[in-house]
Amino acid sequence: MNDQKLQAGTVPILRFTLDRSVIIAFGCIILMLLGGALYSREFLSPEYLLQQLQISAFLGIIASGAMMVILIGHIDLSIPWTVTLGAMMATAVAGWFGDIGNVVAIPVGVLCGALVGLLNGLGVAYLRLPSMIFTLGMNAVVQGLMVLHTGGFAPQDHATDAMHFMAVGRLFFGFPNALFIWIIVGGFTTYLLTRTAFGRRVYAVGNRESAAYLSGVNTNGVIIWCFVLSGAAAAFAGVLLAGYSTKAYQAMGDPYLLPAIAAVVLGGTNILGGKGNYLGTIAGVILITLLQSILAVMQIPEAGRQIIYGVVILVMLLGYGRGEIDRK
Repeated sequence: MNDQKLQAGTVPILRFTLDRSVIIAFGCIILMLLGGALYSREFLSPEYLLQQLQISAFLGIIASGAMMVILIGHIDLSIPWTVTLGAMMATAVAGWFGDIGNVVAIPVGVLCGALVGLLNGLGVAYLRLPSMIFTLGMNAVVQGLMVLHTGGFAPQDHATDAMHFMAVGRLFFGFPNALFIWIIVGGFTTYLLTRTAFGRRVYAVGNRESAAYLSGVNTNGVIIWCFVLSGAAAAFAGVLLAGYSTKAYQAMGDPYLLPAIAAVVLGGTNILGGKGNYLGTIAGVILITLLQSILAVMQIPEAGRQIIYGVVILVMLLGYGRGEIDRK
């Protein structure tokens, strides 16, 4: 009954549609590729495009979790050190327990990220603390614990063979394995949001939490699960990044916070919650990856890139206008 109320009233029909934001994002992708091709023909070569898709996969997995949290009207700022936590704990378990550790390394890394997400969700849902403040504090706590535990160094010098294979291997038709993993994660996220009662509740909470609660939705449970999924996705991406770079290292997740949020927002997901689809997030991820590549070719320093990401988020926020804010 509750799900029928949500479907009929508070939740928009969930379709894999091309709204204006998605069309603009894909249009910008085409323009950036054409502009890059004018600079160098390599921008349109299959090797370059596959490399960009492989790099996009790591950001795409992180953005998948970040999107879940943004859809409910919150934000997860613990992503940077959750990424690092997943990578370092996975390599640590492999180093501590030998062959058994190699088997359980990846699940342990993902579970550590899910635990961080659980703590974030509990703090936001039950303590009613602002997600921006609580998750930022959790990010600092995880950072301190990892530095204290490892002494500032990775517990093991190298990632496991399985992590390396998942990140850089090419098992089918020359396509990167990381791309297939992103497709699986993206398919799961899309199914969750468009084909399940939980997905309808996510949009309901994002549209108006009080109305969803009065309709009988366990809003605290929805918030907690969204943060758990965000933490697990960030940690899983960290595991893959460790495989990509062959090792885990301190602060390896720092470059992914603003790009992940920017990718979700550029794809049309309302940062105030309640609106967005995964196709837009895919477009945003690819757009941000190409932007990073072009900025790197133009030799713009990291500080300049961060400024650009921040400006993008602010411009998109202004684009929603006061009407969206008043609706909340």
